Order: sequence, then structure tokens, then C-alpha cells
Amino acid sequence: MTRGPKTSRPSAAPSASEAADPIAALLRDSRTIAVVGLSSKSFRPSYGVAQYLQAAGYRIIPVNPNERDVLGEHSYATLEDVPEKVDIVDIFRRSEDVPPVVESAIRMGAKAVWMQEGVVHPDAAERARQAGLVVLMNLCILKEHRKRLKLC
Repeated sequence: MTRGPKTSRPSAAPSASEAADPIAALLRDSRTIAVVGLSSKSFRPSYGVAQYLQAAGYRIIPVNPNERDVLGEHSYATLEDVPEKVDIVDIFRRSEDVPPVVESAIRMGAKAVWMQEGVVHPDAAERARQAGLVVLMNLCILKEHRKRLKLC
């Protein structure tokens, strides 16, 4: 299986292009995305986005207590149940459900929290930033990936 579009440039400082576009750098440097609220129903936005990301080479980890398997991957009830390192926590939940997801992302050591279009929680975003996570809010990861990396 092809992995995410990461460059193997061993540099501590970001390049000028990465500094100019931190979203592209995050997408390029990430491998594993936990999708909180991922549904097995193909008509749901979470399914289409996760399917796209998987086709782009990312490892997708479904997080949904109501699912067993999604897109050929075992689904976990909570982020705490995920047994591997996660780079991005992509949230497909109602805005009021975001704070506990952010707390879990902080505890698990994720690099970023990505709140999909329509998902907005400024207090949770600030909490994540204070903990050192990259925060994206009210943006679609599929649209941003297509716009910046043009791989799929």
C-alpha cells in the first residue's frame, strides 16, 4: 500500500514553501489520520472524505463506537483505543462534541486536530493550540488536499 505523500527532507526548520503554506506541509508530512465519526454509509461525507484520503495513500483509522469496520479498517470506539501513533485527528462530529475529542487528541500525542466544514469550537481549538497541536477548523481536508497537493 502506498503511504502518504511525505518528503524525507531531514531539516529542523521549515522550508519557505512550508512556512508559506503550513496546511500543505501538514498534509505532506502526515501518514495516519484518525477519522472521528467515520460512518460505513457511503452517502455520508465522512465516508467519501476517508475513502479519498485512503486512495491518496494515508492510513485511515475509523473512530466510531457504532461501527466494526469501515473501508477495510477496524473501527475503534474511542481515540484512546487506537493502538498506534496518529498524525491528524479529523473530526466529523457536532461542534458541541468536539472538546472531549480534542482532549483525547492531546493525550494521544496527535500533531493536529482538523475540524471539518461546519464543525466549529473556538474554545476547543484554543485548548489544542495551547497544547501544541496544529488546529484547522471549518475546513474540508479533502478539498484542502486537492487544492494543495493535487495527487488525486
